[in-house]
Amino acid sequence: MSTSPSVVPRKQSLYEDDLYAWTTRQATLIRAGRVDELDLDHIAEELDDLGSEIYRRLESALTILFAHMLKWDYQPERRTRSWEATIREQRKRIAKLLEKNPSLKSKLAEATTEGYEYGRDRASGETDMPVESFPEKSEYTWHDVMEREFRLDQPEPSQTSGLGTGRGS
Repeated sequence: MSTSPSVVPRKQSLYEDDLYAWTTRQATLIRAGRVDELDLDHIAEELDDLGSEIYRRLESALTILFAHMLKWDYQPERRTRSWEATIREQRKRIAKLLEKNPSLKSKLAEATTEGYEYGRDRASGETDMPVESFPEKSEYTWHDVMEREFRLDQPEPSQTSGLGTGRGS
């Protein structure tokens, strides 16, 4: 007779087996007012994850935007309409995220700092310029980030915003 305890496989929950089925089940229970049957621990976990995902979307849009702004300012000879379009698109994404999630504004300084750091690295990789070619900290104001003109048919940004062109050349 063995004295070691038998290992009984733990039954996985619907949450672990099929997240989609779990979410629809939880929504059904909420709509039916059957609160006592809800999986509150996992609901709280999913809500935390959802909030984090919204923040990551803001940071990602800022990363792409900063990368393109840096490329625009440091490689003016390579500017394209595609860069213009990317800048416009990311600005729209940022504005929409902030409009739909006003409390994100309290995290804007953090997201902007992190977005610039990642954008600086990305710009370095996409331009084949050393990361040190770009300022360690962002020199862009929020106005620059969201409203400065980036158009091939406009005057050089150095004429209007103080950011030089041809830097890193």
